[in-house]
Amino acid sequence: MPKVPVMQAVVDVLASEGVDTTFGCPGAAILPLYQALRASDIEHLIVRHEEGATHMADGWARTTGKVGVAIGTSGPAGTNMITGLYTAQADSIPILCITGQAVSTKLHQEAFQAVDIVEIATPVTKWAVQVKEAAQAPWIFREAFRIARSGRPGPVLIDLPLDVQKQEIEWDSTIDSPLPVVRPGPSPARVERALDMLLAAQRPLILAGGGVVLADASERLRAVAERLGVPVGVTLMGKGSFPEDHPLFAGMAGIQTSQRWANAAFLESDLVLALGARFGDRHTGALDVYRGERKFIHVDVEPTQIGKVFGPDLGVVSDVGSFLDALEVAAEHRAALVDPAVWVNRIAELREELPRREDFDTIPIKAPRVFKEINDYYGEDTYFVTAIGLYQIWSGQFQRTHKPRHYQVCGQAGPLGWEIPAAIGVKKACPDAEVVGVVGDYSFQFLVEELAVAAQYDVPFVLIMLNNEYLGLIRQAEQGYDMNFEVDLHYDEYGTDNVKIMEAYGCSGIRIADPGDIRAALEWARKETERTSRPVLVEIMIEREANASMGTALDNVVEFEPL
Repeated sequence: MPKVPVMQAVVDVLASEGVDTTFGCPGAAILPLYQALRASDIEHLIVRHEEGATHMADGWARTTGKVGVAIGTSGPAGTNMITGLYTAQADSIPILCITGQAVSTKLHQEAFQAVDIVEIATPVTKWAVQVKEAAQAPWIFREAFRIARSGRPGPVLIDLPLDVQKQEIEWDSTIDSPLPVVRPGPSPARVERALDMLLAAQRPLILAGGGVVLADASERLRAVAERLGVPVGVTLMGKGSFPEDHPLFAGMAGIQTSQRWANAAFLESDLVLALGARFGDRHTGALDVYRGERKFIHVDVEPTQIGKVFGPDLGVVSDVGSFLDALEVAAEHRAALVDPAVWVNRIAELREELPRREDFDTIPIKAPRVFKEINDYYGEDTYFVTAIGLYQIWSGQFQRTHKPRHYQVCGQAGPLGWEIPAAIGVKKACPDAEVVGVVGDYSFQFLVEELAVAAQYDVPFVLIMLNNEYLGLIRQAEQGYDMNFEVDLHYDEYGTDNVKIMEAYGCSGIRIADPGDIRAALEWARKETERTSRPVLVEIMIEREANASMGTALDNVVEFEPL
């Protein structure tokens, strides 16, 4: 077997696992890996901060379904990656962080930038490991990819001492391949029991969580829902797993990212089939109200997820796609016991009776109007990225999504600044797609330096900012707003000039304050991204005291204004 540099073997493994783009920041302790990358076809984007690299890998992974890769050197590079690892773990996203390390003989001597990153990363990864022998390296990388993709997906970290990276090993990439990932199927008896419960229910709901997206099971979900006539609701992480214009769509229930009519439908249901859902607290709210008298079936690929929040009436350990396949086969031999049209029509009535208004034409602009314009302007093939805060809640309440992996949101961890690097990852995953990030004026300030990465590597996308640092009607009248977008408002004591920040990074942006200007601004932004191949900002000044509909329980959500 030929002898090759160990890092060449590692890069061969990356390529064969489907990695075509990596994100990172070089340093002395990781240079052998970078040298091997230079000789490969894998593209590498040099970031401005290692946390940004993890979020780029995260966005890439969410979009492709593959394992995203972020790279950093020793010491603080690894500690800077912890937030990204936690974010990926919280949302079940498979990423691999690779860190350099001081030479093995110095690790016990407090050498320069020598930190026990494995110990630090262990709580926020599925597996964190240091390669101690060069011959282990390609096998550890193979196992890392298998672990990241297996069961409930998640992040892994591999730490590479500098002396290990410099060695040669016996390795033949032509006879190597990825390790198989076993996807557990359901117990046939539990599938039959689940079908019994569904057919016996008068008002059943399917709750599609993020596990449906991760399992690429959206088409199978639609097939089962249509066969059984069961309405489908989604969680925030499951948004896009079922088309929102489908007659069986039952909206999103919850105490934050939700619709009024979806909460009402959920409260009228008598059985919930939860697919790959965590029952997160922002979805359930008060558990006594959420559970009520209804029965629950919980299907999840990770056994320890079942019963973690509350004990379901039936638990099924299975890959969501495999369960849906088995349920559809079982349903072929069974007849429905109730007429589903009555329940489906009832949900349609609730949707008509309990909307939230979005057609505001007032100044200051109200946030729902922004999302109405987004829904009207962008097509179903657009990829959206959004992070944390009121704008995430508004997005969940008002923004429509029709396809899986087209709505990328950091759901549980909620790191500020996630949107810009994640949007870069999404765009690199789908270079020909239109990518739109919805951001807030505060989160925008975090990791804004990654705009320089997008500018350097020609990664265009649109950032729509909801800025509730409203300037006031008098200042608008003084400055004037016209549709040539040449206005030059400065915040002075009011805050940061985000348009100037964009210009500082070689990008462009505009600011508007009239709802009638939103559509034209979006049209301008699309053309500007095409012209410049760089990010473009549309900053929309919304009402300063903006609020969102929220509460503590599904039956106690306070609306943002009288209806």
